[in-house]
Amino acid sequence: MSLKSRNAVVTGSTSGIGLACARALARAGANVTINGFGPAADIEAARASIEKEFGVRCVHSGADMSKPAEIAAMIAEADKAFGTVDILVNNAGIQFVSPVEDFPIEKWDQIIAINMSAAFHGIRAVTPGMKARRWGRIINTASAHSLVASPFKSAYVTAKHGVAGLTKTVALELATFGVTVNCISPGYVWTPLVEKQIPDTMKARNMTEEQVKRDVLLAAQPTKQFVTVDQVADLAVFLCSDSAAQITGANLSMDGGWTAA
Repeated sequence: MSLKSRNAVVTGSTSGIGLACARALARAGANVTINGFGPAADIEAARASIEKEFGVRCVHSGADMSKPAEIAAMIAEADKAFGTVDILVNNAGIQFVSPVEDFPIEKWDQIIAINMSAAFHGIRAVTPGMKARRWGRIINTASAHSLVASPFKSAYVTAKHGVAGLTKTVALELATFGVTVNCISPGYVWTPLVEKQIPDTMKARNMTEEQVKRDVLLAAQPTKQFVTVDQVADLAVFLCSDSAAQITGANLSMDGGWTAA
C-alpha cells in the first residue's frame, strides 16, 4: 500500500507509539510532521532518520498539546509545508496515578487537555481541508481504558472514554465526505509512558516492580504479552488504506484479549 503524495501529522511522536506511527506512515510514502518534546539532538536524529530511510520529507513541531492555539498553528504550518494535511494521528498523552481524593487538580486538568481536548483541537483544524478534498484519515490513540477502568487513573480513563466518544461523533459528521475517523485502543504497550508509571503504581499499591508488571500491567491481558509499538503503527497505516475506507467510527481493540471478557 502506498501513501505517496499524502501528508500526515502525528502528535506525541518523538518516542513510543507516536514515533512508530510516524515511521510507518513514512515507510508507506507519506510526508510527516512529528511533534513532541525531548532533547533537541534526539528529535533531530529521529526526524533526519525518517527522511533518510524512507525518502520523504519530515518536519518537527514543538507545539504544546495543552495549548489550543499552538495546535492550530501546528496544523497550519504542516499545511503550508506540504500543501495538505491528509492524515492526522492524535497520539499525544501523559499519565498520572493517584487515588481520586489525592489527585492533584492541576494534573487532572493537564491530562484532560493533552489526552482528550488536544484531539478535538487537531480534528477541528484539519476538518475543513479534508472535507473540501473529500479524503482524510483521522486516527486517535485511545486505550483499553476507553472501554474499561482501572483504579487510581481517574483522569486518564475519563480522557480515553472521551476520545472514544469524540471519534464516533466526528465519524458520523464526516461519513459522506470520504473522511474516516477511528480510534485504536491498545492494552499495555511497552513505552516510556508505561515504564514511567510503574514507580507510582508501586507506591499506590505497595508492590515491587515485578509484581506491578505481572499482577497489574499484564494481569488483564490474557496473552501475557505487551503490545508492541509496531503493531499499533501497522494498524494505523492499514486504517489509511483504501481497504479501510468503510471502517469509520470504530474503536479497534489491540489488547491481548483484555476487553474480551
